[in-house]
Amino acid sequence: MFALVSPEKIQLPAGAVVRLPATWQDYQKLCQHRGDGSIPRIKYRTGEVLLMSPLPKHGRDASLIADMIKVLLDYTGREYDSFTPVTMELPEEHGIEPDYCFYIDHWQAVSGKELIDWNTDPPPDLVLEIDVTSYSDVNDYLPYRVPEVWLFRKDQLFVYQLQDTEYLIQASSQYFPDINLPNVVSRCLQVAYERNTSAAIRELKQRLRDRD
Repeated sequence: MFALVSPEKIQLPAGAVVRLPATWQDYQKLCQHRGDGSIPRIKYRTGEVLLMSPLPKHGRDASLIADMIKVLLDYTGREYDSFTPVTMELPEEHGIEPDYCFYIDHWQAVSGKELIDWNTDPPPDLVLEIDVTSYSDVNDYLPYRVPEVWLFRKDQLFVYQLQDTEYLIQASSQYFPDINLPNVVSRCLQVAYERNTSAAIRELKQRLRDRD
């Protein structure tokens, strides 16, 4: 299958990434043409659009790690809101679709809202990005001031935290400082791919209970 991007049709083979010069209006038209679907993923940076058609591995890893985050949040007794898909937009400037968003410290600010105003409402406290095709870039979240971004790339988890005007890799998450996240993610993925996601999550819950 060949990549095809036009006002009438968007067709990308799985795993394809397409970068095109574009205006904000072009980006809006592509989003409207895609409708309520989540494929392809569409990102806008000033003057260009990037489109990506995820591989099955992308969705599976995103779902597993998001479930893992929920288990850890429950384990630490935190309240939160989480959702996917979502489009974060700053008109005429930027548009991005993270794999998963978590409101942890600021869940009350978006509780019950059907729409989020990215100019006035707080950004997600934690964003998860799965990068299988070199489409993801943590710096895409700088305009939104997202405090923490998890980037899963080449079977490794990287935790980035916003420090003034840049993202820096950290040894642990501010939300789970006592959890060895690379080990937890590695083990969950191993169990998930050897058996299934539910087995991986059950084992994680048991390991956390054994810590207490």
